[in-house]
Amino acid sequence: MIDPRLRDRVAVITGCDTALGISAAIARALARQQVRPLLITEPGADDHLTPALRADGHTAEALAVDLTDPHAPRQVYDTAEARLGPVEILVLNTAPSGLDTFTRARGAEELTATGIDAHHERGTRAPALLIAEHHRRHRARRGEWGRIITLSTDVSDGAPGQVSRAAAAHALESLSRSAAQEFGPTGITVNIIACGAVRTGWLHRDDAARLAETSPLGRLGHPDDIADIAAFLASHQARWLTGQTLYAGGGRRMR
Repeated sequence: MIDPRLRDRVAVITGCDTALGISAAIARALARQQVRPLLITEPGADDHLTPALRADGHTAEALAVDLTDPHAPRQVYDTAEARLGPVEILVLNTAPSGLDTFTRARGAEELTATGIDAHHERGTRAPALLIAEHHRRHRARRGEWGRIITLSTDVSDGAPGQVSRAAAAHALESLSRSAAQEFGPTGITVNIIACGAVRTGWLHRDDAARLAETSPLGRLGHPDDIADIAAFLASHQARWLTGQTLYAGGGRRMR
């Protein structure tokens, strides 16, 4: 048996607004390893995940907060520490999924300053400030172990029809690698999961079929596919991985 050494670790997991999403699957996967998560949702979102985790015997808390508020990271970590304990695992799934283009192609909206700002505010600045807060708290308590896992997209190098989303994801990958280099001496690893198309309910049936055909494995991803990778990256077994981008799209993108 493999012991991931995650029992009683505390995690902050963003993007837990829907029980069908990737973040919810990650929360369930980590909870099965006896991690105690603080589930971050948008204000006004219905929280069905926390009661479900508690009903299964897990410890879980939830916090609704606007991550575009520069003061949000302090609130997140203050809440986690008060309710659960020091945070050692941070899972970031913050990027919006709006469609925009330079040319109005593919049925997307034309790129605007508002759209660009919204994607980078939520998909780049918000995770950067949470990563910085995670390191500050870790350093203040003289921590020796930590995990940061950021979720990106496997089209972050450029995606017609998703110009701002891809750009924000590319920036997130860059800041994750910078953090991996700077945080290494403190025992924190930072890794990126670049997700391919995942069946979370938002894809049109025709798009889902087309994307499934582009995968060597012949299907779309499921949230649990990503969750299992996140659980591995959080585990003791991933101790020698940092600054890495794992393409989790059934082989649709290879390097």
